[in-house]
Amino acid sequence: MKFINTIKNIWKIEELKNRILVSLGLLLVYRFGTQVVLPGIDASQLANLANQTDGGLLGLLNAFTGGAFSNASIFALGIMPYISASIVVQLMGIAIPYLQKLQKEGESGRKKINQITRWLTIAITLVQGPGYIYNLFNTLPQNAFLLGDSLSFVVSSVIILTTGTVFAMWLGEKITDKGIGNGISLLIMVGIIATLPQAFLQEFASRFEGSGGLIMVLIELAIWFAIILAAVMLVMAVRQIPVQYARRSATGGYEKNVFGSRQYIPLKLNASGVMPIIFAQAIMFIPVALAGLSDSDAAQGVTAAFSDIFGFWYNLVFALLIIVFTYFYTAITVPTNKMADDLKRSGGFIPGIRPGSETSEYLDRIMSQITLPGSVFLAIIAIFPAIIVKLLGVQQGWALFFGGTSLLILVGVAIDTMQQVNSYLLNRHYDGLMKTGKNRKAVA
Repeated sequence: MKFINTIKNIWKIEELKNRILVSLGLLLVYRFGTQVVLPGIDASQLANLANQTDGGLLGLLNAFTGGAFSNASIFALGIMPYISASIVVQLMGIAIPYLQKLQKEGESGRKKINQITRWLTIAITLVQGPGYIYNLFNTLPQNAFLLGDSLSFVVSSVIILTTGTVFAMWLGEKITDKGIGNGISLLIMVGIIATLPQAFLQEFASRFEGSGGLIMVLIELAIWFAIILAAVMLVMAVRQIPVQYARRSATGGYEKNVFGSRQYIPLKLNASGVMPIIFAQAIMFIPVALAGLSDSDAAQGVTAAFSDIFGFWYNLVFALLIIVFTYFYTAITVPTNKMADDLKRSGGFIPGIRPGSETSEYLDRIMSQITLPGSVFLAIIAIFPAIIVKLLGVQQGWALFFGGTSLLILVGVAIDTMQQVNSYLLNRHYDGLMKTGKNRKAVA
């Protein structure tokens, strides 16, 4: 009843209700677009493409696009080119002074960076589009192409794929502005969730046709809920650093007083989020691409080892890269120097630590200490699908939901969206989603 009352309270807030409806409507448009096949392709001939995306790296990409990749859809490339462009711009911001300047210009600088990201997204899509069409020519039978392999078909398809990615990017930005939650993340989450029922039904059927039966299905579900709980703990875990603020005197100065207000700096155990996994997966494509340029036995061995996302060598290198990228991304996204300067300007200090450079060094040391267990835990969750496949023989499609990017995106986006809904409820004097659904009395 408390949960039902909370849902009723959500619908009582007109602005929140409208934002939720806008988000659901735009997500429905995106899901509809994933079912629209590229003009000139026979939809009944896509079985080979579906088989190609059953597991492996392409299976992971297909999961992120909600099945659009295997449908040869107008959204086949999904929002991934935009994600790639965002990563490139973020990394370029470390080395290019112009981007560093834009990052310090506030809202106007953010708009310019967004515009640069959009143009880079189009450029990446124009490169990936022909590669996708070439893959279709190699995978589908000749009679699947109603217009043949003419240049006009290739050009028109690349234009449509580019337009589809730009439209998906626009949908994501509109959800962020007019809806609830982060639009780009929600598009990825909805795409991942769309493949979940089919993956579970395939696993359910295989268990009943083979070995294990209902008992194994229940064991897998129990493990799945446990790993979800672990992912939630990883996302929510913080190390609280106590901060003492000097009490302001009547003359406008600061008086260092033990009775000043005490607050905390929350340092996240996993400050980098899912980005190290995305970086690592992008790097894991490189050995396969380079090995494909050679026909030697060694190159074929590398291709075989790094094409199997459930193999030992792939996951070993993958886990090591995640740990390295976690340290790297945390270092560029958690500015301990700026935190120390802001703390000093606001009259705050960490008890027992001198303001300024000593505070910065202390925060940096704490971040290094908590990043190690956070990165190892993140790596374990990332490679857990491979572990569950080897130990329990879980189907590869269903195993992808036992960890990795898919699970962390689902958990992270769900928590972020719930927190935004929670803030609306608390601002309207209702208890949040994490508590009860009782009305709060307004404070006069």
